[in-house]
Amino acid sequence: MIISYFEEFPSKSNLDKLKFVTYKTKLYIAAKSLLEFNLVVGRIKREYIHSAKFIVEYVYWPIIERKEGYWISPFTKRDALLRIFSELDCDKIGKKINVMLDFELPTTKNPLLYITQCLNFFKNKKLIKDFIINHKGNVYAAEYHVFGKYKEKLLQIFGLHYDLKKLKVIKMLYHSMMPVTDNFYKKELKKVKDSGCLAGLGTIAEGIFGIEPILSPEKLEFDLTSAKYVGVEEVIIFRLGGMNNRYNKIVKKFI
Repeated sequence: MIISYFEEFPSKSNLDKLKFVTYKTKLYIAAKSLLEFNLVVGRIKREYIHSAKFIVEYVYWPIIERKEGYWISPFTKRDALLRIFSELDCDKIGKKINVMLDFELPTTKNPLLYITQCLNFFKNKKLIKDFIINHKGNVYAAEYHVFGKYKEKLLQIFGLHYDLKKLKVIKMLYHSMMPVTDNFYKKELKKVKDSGCLAGLGTIAEGIFGIEPILSPEKLEFDLTSAKYVGVEEVIIFRLGGMNNRYNKIVKKFI
């Protein structure tokens, strides 16, 4: 099982936590453009040489302005989707870039998009699907984890899930944000594994909301133990900036 990391805010203080990385890992880096992503990757390779040799894959996590939706969905402002996808597919380097699309609704960022992008919904949905199919690099999708097949179907209807073999799905199974028993959580991890998905774990640091509950080191150990037991191929911890000596001690048990 590979243990990877999201980093939504690749500042110096957060990247400094790469000092804990002494094992094979992948890094999912949020950036507002391909140029910004490449600058961050270049900085890591220059300034964190010891840790960089353990990073087997850098993944571009495109984020956009809050007024445009911040995350990716058919309700995201169409101009923003076109900008992101054209930048990747028109650029020779971009064609080789591994990308993660963070599929979430714009409810908390700009709910007006439900109205302004209503007419673009089906065009945007097709645009996203076509990008996934045609992009030359790996394409990952961070998705809501929902309970029940009916809700899974709703994800597809709303353009938050695409049933494409090429797509590598990451289910955001953040235990700190799920009021469920440990046994129930373990069963959900098994479902994630059986569906061929990867698992997002956490959260060990706040994200864009600024109010995300923090997972205890003990819970992280339980989650990693459960993921390894059921055979999850890769877990991605949200996020690198939350790493400290206590979390690192837990992670090292699974390397």
